[in-house]
Amino acid sequence: MTEPIVLIAPAMAIGSGYYRPLVEAFERRGWDAVALPRRGFERGEPRASRASDWGYDDEIGDIETAVTRVRGENPRRPVVLLGHSLGGQLVAGHELTRTPADGVVTVGASFPYFRHFRYGGLPLALLAGVVVPATTAVFGYLPKPAFGAPGARTLMREWSRMVRSGRPPFPVAGPVDTPALMISLDGDDLSPSAAVDDLAERFFAARSVTRWHYLDRDVPDGASNDHIAWVRTPDAVVDRIVDWWTREGAER
Repeated sequence: MTEPIVLIAPAMAIGSGYYRPLVEAFERRGWDAVALPRRGFERGEPRASRASDWGYDDEIGDIETAVTRVRGENPRRPVVLLGHSLGGQLVAGHELTRTPADGVVTVGASFPYFRHFRYGGLPLALLAGVVVPATTAVFGYLPKPAFGAPGARTLMREWSRMVRSGRPPFPVAGPVDTPALMISLDGDDLSPSAAVDDLAERFFAARSVTRWHYLDRDVPDGASNDHIAWVRTPDAVVDRIVDWWTREGAER
C-alpha cells in the first residue's frame, strides 16, 4: 500500500508553523505531511482588516487548490485531509462541495451549535450573537483580544451564525462517504464530544466514520490531549491515524 500524503488544515487563529511537530511525527513513520497556510496568520501575509476579508468558501477553496496540486504531482498516492478544530469544519465543507479526498481525519473538530456546550452554551451564544456582530460592524473585522482574532469579518460572521442557528455555512447535499477518523479529546470544552458527534452525524455517512475519544488516562507521560497542545506531542494521535489508515487503505 502506498502511504498517503497528509494535508493539515489548521485551527482558528493558528498558523501553519505551529504544526511542525505533527508533520515531523508523520515523517518518522514514513509518511509525508504538509501544514496548509491559515489565512491571516502566516508570516508576511495580510492580516484580517476592513480591506482584507474572506469566508468559509475561500478557505475551502484553498484546501481544494492544495489537493489538486498534490494529486497532480503524486497521482498514485492517496490524499488524507487532517482538520484541527476549525480546520475540521473546513475539511467537511471541502468534502461536501469539492472533489473528495481519499480520507479525512478530524481532531478536536466539532459542529459548534451553542447547545452542545457547557452552561447551556450561553457564553458561546453571547460571543456569537453580540460580540462578533457588533465588533465586526464597527471595525470591519474581529480585533484582538476577541476569540479567533484578528478574524476576517465574513468568516467570523458565518461561524457565529452557525453557532447561533445550527446551520452550516456551506451547502449540504447529502452525507459524505469519504472514510473518516474523528477524534475527540477528553475534557475539551472547545469541542465537546457531543459537538464532535454532531459533526460526524450531520455530514458523514455512518458507515464511513470511525470515532476515537482520546482519554486522559491514555495520554503518554509528558504528552497532552489539550485542544491545542496535543499538536506539540502528537505521537499517540499519529499512531492511531496510521493504524486506522492501514485498515482503511487496505480496503480501498
